[in-house]
Amino acid sequence: MLVGIVTALVLSAAIFLGSRGLHNFDSALAPYAIASVFLAFGIAYRYTVWISSPGARRLFRKGWGAALSWQNLRRTPTALPRMIATYLGFQKFLGARSRARWAAHQLIFWGCLLAAAITFPLTWGWFTFTANTGAGPQYTMNIWGFPVVGFNALSVLGWLLFHGLDIAAVLVIAGATYFLIRRMRDREASTGQRFGYDLVPLLALIIISVTGLLLTFSSVALHGGGYEFLAVLHMAAVVLTLLYLPFGKFFHIAQRPAAVGMQLFKYTEHGEIRRCRNCGEPIDTTAYVDNLRATMRDLKLDFDAMAEVCPRCKRLRRGQAYRTTVKPGF
Repeated sequence: MLVGIVTALVLSAAIFLGSRGLHNFDSALAPYAIASVFLAFGIAYRYTVWISSPGARRLFRKGWGAALSWQNLRRTPTALPRMIATYLGFQKFLGARSRARWAAHQLIFWGCLLAAAITFPLTWGWFTFTANTGAGPQYTMNIWGFPVVGFNALSVLGWLLFHGLDIAAVLVIAGATYFLIRRMRDREASTGQRFGYDLVPLLALIIISVTGLLLTFSSVALHGGGYEFLAVLHMAAVVLTLLYLPFGKFFHIAQRPAAVGMQLFKYTEHGEIRRCRNCGEPIDTTAYVDNLRATMRDLKLDFDAMAEVCPRCKRLRRGQAYRTTVKPGF
């Protein structure tokens, strides 16, 4: 609770300072900013609870220790950027399961990243757009009150800046729709799915994206017809999703960097390869296996020696135990 409160206060102070004492803060976007403060509290609270468990704490220490190690940086300077690009940016590990799932996940990832990069600074008053005349079309983009770049609203750059959220919405709709259809049709995906954990996040992403596009459609094609209702609906969808994010499936966004650190730990430990006790097949580095065994002992799992057995031998042992103790003659 203390970590969450401090994080929320730090973000509130950053909003106040970044918006020049709320001078550049848009009161119409206040619900988004307030929800983001609660989001910061929720993520900090949930993350602290998560790393308090023995397994996650060891993962956190080893991962960030490898990422911040000067020795690793000097020995393999490109390892950390490569791991960030592989596991955070392009998530190549998903491609081994399905190229279609990887492509859909990339659409959602980059769409949400683009939307967050635009939405949060705008709602916090960090980004502002000013014009010399009320009609434009010359605008200046300001960051923390300092002018950064001038552009013409009718140019390609101007169109991209003012329609960045629309582009993000199209990407998210495409990716989320694929996963939603897959969960309704694929028996493997639908067997263990839970409505609140698996379907609600996809529906939330689609609702946010569709209502956001409808706002643009209302202003361009309907001359603002129904804009107020759509704005309230869109705001409600965004605020509820931000409040849900730390306590649902979206929390893996905050957890993923720790996994990157763990992959870096495995990559930089060029020690002896531990082999299976039964068949001699390589399992992983000795440092990684020893770390896994230590985590299992922290969790009071007294079968940590099984970490030195390869998956194939584990399956054989399980089959033999089933035949011997559960169903003789199987």
